[in-house]
Amino acid sequence: MAKSKAPRRTLDSYTVKHINKTIKAGDCVLMRPSDQSKPQYVARIERIEADARGGNVKVHVRWYYRPEESIGGRRQFHGSKEVFLSDHYDVQSADTIEGKCTVHSFKSYTKLDAVGNDDFFCRFEYNSSTGAFNPDRVAVYCKCEMPYNPDDLMVQCDGCSDWFHPACIEMIAEEAKGLDHFFCESCSSEGQKKLQNSHATFRHSETKILTKRRQKNLQNLVLLVDTKRRRR
Repeated sequence: MAKSKAPRRTLDSYTVKHINKTIKAGDCVLMRPSDQSKPQYVARIERIEADARGGNVKVHVRWYYRPEESIGGRRQFHGSKEVFLSDHYDVQSADTIEGKCTVHSFKSYTKLDAVGNDDFFCRFEYNSSTGAFNPDRVAVYCKCEMPYNPDDLMVQCDGCSDWFHPACIEMIAEEAKGLDHFFCESCSSEGQKKLQNSHATFRHSETKILTKRRQKNLQNLVLLVDTKRRRR
């Protein structure tokens, strides 16, 4: 007769001894990758369970994917600390947890005074089976019509309130940082930019509402088929 599995119990919290950190459901953690040359995996803990004696602790997790792990790969507008909340669930040993981290909302991340090594942000959910994103449309900015990347410097037009990458308006970053007023080509008289000294930069600040002229300009994210991966 087959031996039945030993009953397991759910833990409210658990202290990972090798990092001296206490984890609980809802926490985000960094987990050891199977390939040590790759960055740590980012996951959200859904449940913690142990055997009847409190040993053999397992964590039920929901994986965050980095842009390069998605079917479309990393794109220009993806931030260096951006991750996607996937529909990929897994069970891992608590021993593979290497640290705790924080996954901020996009809005909260852009308001951080400083970004630490353990800070990430998420603005999309990702379907690992279909490669689809939710939301599948985002507002775009600048002449290049790209979504906002919080790592990039941008300047705002005093006329239409749109945001522009310095390189897209033939301007170097140092010049952009010295602006007091800026008018894009469409808004400036006789098609000339009006420049003065000071700052009109957009870095880690709340994204402003697009003008009606730009609201219709939305970009579809790539919808491709992806294969579900396994964490080992």
